[in-house]
Amino acid sequence: MWRTINEVLHAWKEEKRGKVLLVRGARQVGKTYSIREFGKSFDNYLEVNLEEEKQVHIFFQESLDPNIICENLAAFYGVPIVPGKTLLFIDELQSCIPAIQSLRFFYEKLPELHVVAAGSLLEFALKELPTFGVGRIRSIFMYPLSFDEFLVANGEEQLLIVKRKANPQNPLSAPIHNKLIDYTRKFLLIGGMPEVVKTYIQTKDIRKSQLILDDLLNAFYDDFAKYKKRVPLLRIRDVFNSIAKQSGSKFVLNRASSNANLLQIKDALELLILAGLAFRVSHVSGNGIPLGAEINDKKFKVLLFDNGIQQRLLNLSLTEQLIDKDFSTVNKGNIAEQFVGLELIKSFPSNIKPSVYYWHREAKSSNAEIDYLIQRGENIIPIEVKAGTKGQMQSMFLFLNEKKIRKGIRQSLENFNVFENIEIFPLYATSNILNWN
Repeated sequence: MWRTINEVLHAWKEEKRGKVLLVRGARQVGKTYSIREFGKSFDNYLEVNLEEEKQVHIFFQESLDPNIICENLAAFYGVPIVPGKTLLFIDELQSCIPAIQSLRFFYEKLPELHVVAAGSLLEFALKELPTFGVGRIRSIFMYPLSFDEFLVANGEEQLLIVKRKANPQNPLSAPIHNKLIDYTRKFLLIGGMPEVVKTYIQTKDIRKSQLILDDLLNAFYDDFAKYKKRVPLLRIRDVFNSIAKQSGSKFVLNRASSNANLLQIKDALELLILAGLAFRVSHVSGNGIPLGAEINDKKFKVLLFDNGIQQRLLNLSLTEQLIDKDFSTVNKGNIAEQFVGLELIKSFPSNIKPSVYYWHREAKSSNAEIDYLIQRGENIIPIEVKAGTKGQMQSMFLFLNEKKIRKGIRQSLENFNVFENIEIFPLYATSNILNWN
């Protein structure tokens, strides 16, 4: 299955003096699969799973010297570790703290060896370390499949090429636009978890993909027990479910759980964000760049990490969503806004931890909200999301006038277009926005 991270991995391979690569992201998003596929481009490939093979922990505990570590690993697994010819993949890195600490020395003492590391719940382990290989380790972030990757997985490479060339001055033909809308509808139901997408591609049965989503949900619930002892398991589950329900609006801590205090809710939310299962959308003033300079920490939204998972938590009707051409049922669940937010996150360069922002003014006489604000060069671009093909734009025009901004973007089910100083991008073309001048 093609992922954009493949290109990043191969570019890293060609560097003459590459840093250790740390692949970060939630469980089940395809980290291990992508690295294994990448390993096929090397003469030798050695995968060390520190969770399954705890006996090899001693190699990292006895010495942090990469030459000694590699000598022991090569002897234990019977795989030669040769700089320039071997990919060493250390998986489930969080299971062995000395292994995490050893990574910095690979760059210093064995820079020609290609070393990739990954792990589930890795962020928790990294947070406990006072320092961690600054300047010696390169992190890349991985997420569930984007819509573009979903198209490729369905064999629609040519459709993706045409989509990428389109823009507000160069709209798509109606049949192409409608075909992409149909794929968007499917993607909202299926989401981007690789196993779920694979099931749909093999069976063309959305209901079977929903069963896989249920299996993944149960697996995530089971994982909550590993997060932290200070937060009860059920409280983490309550907050996880509440993120789905509160999507599209300001996250209210008191609504997240009726059985927890605010500290527990805050801790549970932070754990879910650390685990890559949720993303914070920060409220900003929108007065200038950088956008993150004026964050209001008391106001924020939260996005669940996958649309498919969200719609299962909301128990939305498959039948209604498949036949509803106006996405009205999707609108009720605020999945359109969630979809755009996740597509923005996935469109960031993989080596940058994304930051997403929104603007909201609460006042009796002029309540206004812009779903997303992004920064392109020296410009602030406001994005307003509509689930259908219609909708008022009062908040957008108010924001543009108040902030003296030249233009805004509207995302909806409409084809590419221009309306006054508003550029229209279809929901499926969020990735186009960051590449459009």
